[in-house]
Amino acid sequence: MFTSCPIGFVSSPYMDTGQVPKGLGAKHDADGVLKLLPEFEPGLTDIEGFSHLIVIWEFDRSEGFELTASPPSDNRSHGVFATRSPLRPNPIALTTVELLRREGAHLHVRGIDMLDGTPILDIKPYLSSIPPEKLRRGWLAEAEARQK
Repeated sequence: MFTSCPIGFVSSPYMDTGQVPKGLGAKHDADGVLKLLPEFEPGLTDIEGFSHLIVIWEFDRSEGFELTASPPSDNRSHGVFATRSPLRPNPIALTTVELLRREGAHLHVRGIDMLDGTPILDIKPYLSSIPPEKLRRGWLAEAEARQK
């Protein structure tokens, strides 16, 4: 086990969870800034060459957990590990964002779905060797098909 220590905080247009787009067809195209603490700035060396980043963050305003969840994109319940519910045994999350530019210890990104002030735990470049035709979307594809 480890104790998490934020490396920075999110600057986001979203102040409460009701403002974050959710459900089928939700677009995550809001701009924001990943503001790293100054002591972590050297860790951003060469990050500018990547188009997308994976941000690992903490659901710091979530309390408790449930092992099943009914996401806004479906009227059926699913296991929490098959959803993006904030009510998780370990309140961690990840989001893929587009890197727009770097200004010192600040990363300007697009695709924010976190609340303003959210603690950032880690950042990794997005790398995938999985061809799109091999990806499956599970119950979400079924829910989308029912909406048509």
